Amino acid sequence: MGSENWKKRIGIVYSTNPEAQYDYDDEPEQVTLPPDKQNLRISLDKKQRAGKKVTLVTGFVGTEADLKDLCKMLKQACGVGGAVKDGELVIQGDLRDKVAQILSAKAYRVKLIN
Repeated sequence: MGSENWKKRIGIVYSTNPEAQYDYDDEPEQVTLPPDKQNLRISLDKKQRAGKKVTLVTGFVGTEADLKDLCKMLKQACGVGGAVKDGELVIQGDLRDKVAQILSAKAYRVKLIN
């Protein structure tokens, strides 16, 4: 067992039982589904944003890195800012139609929610 491995243990600090098993916080990262299997929902949100409108893209199933790549592609295509927060893509402005067209062109299944 590595010297840094003890920091990742969950629940048990030390046991005298020679058969004790430690739980580690190593969750395997989720596999990214192909675009035609993704069910993305696009909506407009202005709650908790000082009245500013943002386009939310939810429902992405995959790794955080792939989600950030998708966000970067959408921000560049729309020419606006945005971010990834809590597994959602946040694109500045009311760009629901444009985002839907871009994602549909990339073979994603999208649904506009009003």
